[in-house]
Amino acid sequence: MKKLLYASACLIITCSFNSCEILGDGCQVCRTVSYENGNAIAWGTEAEYCGQELISIKAIPPSTVSGVTTYWECR
Repeated sequence: MKKLLYASACLIITCSFNSCEILGDGCQVCRTVSYENGNAIAWGTEAEYCGQELISIKAIPPSTVSGVTTYWECR
């Protein structure tokens, strides 16, 4: 019985360290990429986003200024 309780406690602690993946929200690394004439010309700094913040970033439409279009790309 003690072994089962110990194993359950270890599992709960492990899950708490990976809460984004366990809850199904998923995490992805995203950055902005700017294109001109179909060629990538600038890249933003990558950062990890989870949950609602990731959903918000994916909802941002591409923006075009002076022929340069910037997208959020996540992997």
